Amino acid sequence: MSFLKYNFPENLDSPERTLKHKEIIRSKGFLRKLYIDWYKIFQNELKELPPGKVIELGSGGGFLKEIEPSVIATDILPLPTNDLTFSALDMPFGDSELSGIVMLDTFHHIPDTEGFLKEAYRVLKINGKIVMIEPANSWWGRFIYIKLHHEPFDPEGDWQIPAQGPMSGANGALPWIVFERDTNKFHKLFPDFKIEEIKYHTPFSYLLSGGVSYKSFLPAFLYRLVRIIDWVSSLVTRQLSMFVTIMIYKTAKSEFK
Repeated sequence: MSFLKYNFPENLDSPERTLKHKEIIRSKGFLRKLYIDWYKIFQNELKELPPGKVIELGSGGGFLKEIEPSVIATDILPLPTNDLTFSALDMPFGDSELSGIVMLDTFHHIPDTEGFLKEAYRVLKINGKIVMIEPANSWWGRFIYIKLHHEPFDPEGDWQIPAQGPMSGANGALPWIVFERDTNKFHKLFPDFKIEEIKYHTPFSYLLSGGVSYKSFLPAFLYRLVRIIDWVSSLVTRQLSMFVTIMIYKTAKSEFK
């Protein structure tokens, strides 16, 4: 299927590669519609947050700011579309300054999960929230990510991933590891972070869109039909899901040792 694949700069961690992803996401009707639906999840959650700043981590390839201009677009890569450029492990905000942190396919690239969660707790207000959409460790998700995707997907991994580049370093199973497999460890380390919801979804839409690697397998006018199939399939079993939305909120103030 090489004729269906896009040509990219070879360096996965280059800003040029991420900007190419942005161009593809914006130009493909089917994929763009899916991103808009995901951004609506973020928008709905923003309505429930306390007043204050909301940032998107790893905004490089997306276009959330076009849909929700109030969001501060950030990335670790120096991109012309950034409002701010920094690492998720060292955020340039004061204590309790943020109302929300949203991210799409970003958490599983963060090399030090515990360090990030400590930093996120520091900058979030009480009742502030982290909302992330990430790869799902379902039967279907594991099959697709292990067999057909270039990023590592290791459910046996731990909370850290090798310190490689910001995009080449990854473990797609990391959200499941932290918030489901090791839920007792998570609650012990972060007793004032509460998991509000873990929702599995989107079995087929992203795959049929071709993602950022392949040209779309379906025209945009079929998007709503596929989304209905997604919705019904997710009701039947979460084991058909490719993605998961995880929502975490801060309940109180405490000191990390």
